[in-house]
Amino acid sequence: MPDITSFILLAPPILLALTIHEFAHGWVADKLGDPTARMAGRLTMNPLAHLDPIGTLALFLVHIGWAKPVPINPYNFRNGRTGEIMVSLAGVTANMILALFFGLVIRALDTGGPLAMVSLPDAVVLMIVYGVVINLILAVFNLIPIPPLDGSRVLGGLLPPDLEREYRKLDRFGPVLILVLVLGASFLNIPFLWWIISPFISFFSKLFAGIDLMGTL
Repeated sequence: MPDITSFILLAPPILLALTIHEFAHGWVADKLGDPTARMAGRLTMNPLAHLDPIGTLALFLVHIGWAKPVPINPYNFRNGRTGEIMVSLAGVTANMILALFFGLVIRALDTGGPLAMVSLPDAVVLMIVYGVVINLILAVFNLIPIPPLDGSRVLGGLLPPDLEREYRKLDRFGPVLILVLVLGASFLNIPFLWWIISPFISFFSKLFAGIDLMGTL
C-alpha cells in the first residue's frame, strides 16, 4: 500500500489523467451534437466533477481505476454509431497524448534536449514519470471491453445491431465484474489485469519516454 509521500506524488497526475479523460469524452460529444455532458456540468476541467470515489481510490491503491462516466445521448449524434465510437475513443486518445507529452519531457530532460539544463526537484520529476504511467494505464484499461469501460462502447458500436443488443445486456453486470477483477485480484495477489496491461505500458513508455517505466509504480 502506498505511503503518504506516494499519495501526494500520485495525486496530481491521477487527477489530471482522470479529468482530461472525461473532459475529452464530453468535449467530443458536444462537438458531435450531443449537449448532454455540457448540460450535466461535465464539460469542465474541475476534477471534482469527474471523480468516482471507488475508481479513484483503486487508482491510488492498486494503480488501476476509473472515473465517473460522462453521460451521453447517442441519439443526438449527427453521425449515429460512428459518433458513439468517436466519443468512446476520445478519452483514451487524450490520455495517450498526455502520456506522450510527459514522455517527451522526460526525453528532453534526459538526452541533452532544451530542458537538459533545467534542474527540477526529484518530486517533480517523479510526478512527470507517474504522468506517463498513469495515463497509459487509464488508456489501456479503458479499452478492455467490459461495460461501462470505453472498450465496451467501441465494440458495441462495431457489432451488428442484433448482437449489440445482446451485448448491452452485460451492462448491469459490468461494474461488479470490474470491481472483482481490480480489487479481488489485488486481495488474492493474482494480477489478472496487470498481465494484460503491463506489456502495453512497457512498450509505450519506451516509445514515448525512451525508457521502460513499468516498474516505477
